[in-house]
Amino acid sequence: MARINLLPWRAERRKQREREFYMMLAAAAVAAIFVFLCASYWMSQRIENQGDRNKYLTDQIKLLDKDIETIKDLEKVRSQLLARKEIIEDLQSNRSQMVHMFDQMSKTIPEGARLTSLKQSGDKLTLEGVAESSTRVATYMRSLEESPQFGRADLGKIESKEGTPGVDKKMPYVFSLTVQTKKSEQSTDGPATEGSVADASAAKPTDANEVASKPADLGSQLNSAASQLSDKAKTEPAPDKGKKP
Repeated sequence: MARINLLPWRAERRKQREREFYMMLAAAAVAAIFVFLCASYWMSQRIENQGDRNKYLTDQIKLLDKDIETIKDLEKVRSQLLARKEIIEDLQSNRSQMVHMFDQMSKTIPEGARLTSLKQSGDKLTLEGVAESSTRVATYMRSLEESPQFGRADLGKIESKEGTPGVDKKMPYVFSLTVQTKKSEQSTDGPATEGSVADASAAKPTDANEVASKPADLGSQLNSAASQLSDKAKTEPAPDKGKKP
């Protein structure tokens, strides 16, 4: 005999499927929330770790900045010490240079010439003085160039002051020279310097014609310049000394 089920089984099965669907949906939502929380925690841990690393790097950078400032201060102190060292070495090497220079100046200046002013700028000396004639100035220039303490001597000016009030009649020529100085390599050793001076003087040419040729040419030029100045002074009207201003 056939059995007929008259109960609403389709509605019950539909309700069971709906329950299963909602259960699966809830499980998926819980799984998604769990995965989201896990990902958030992992990301927050990474961010915190990176923050700690950044803080550590910032602290190390500050320490390095302090070290750099200390190094800069040390560099400044080092440069100052090196500058002082160079100054001390320069003074040590040139402490007797002025003594030798004045000694050579007293030896090179000829009779009939006198210095009135001396100025030094670096390795250049500017000498001003008076002389009896232009030949004395030429002799003085030759003596300076032959000296081991001085180099080339350049004539700045020479003029005759004859007849000018207040000028020495014996030394009417006023001159100006520019001389290049030489730094002595053995300035601290007295005997060695004297020996070098003797060797330098011995190394000069002894031929009378060769020695006399240079001052003769320079002397003739100076004489011609002085004669032109004296002729010019003679052509100008002389001031009346009897009248007072």
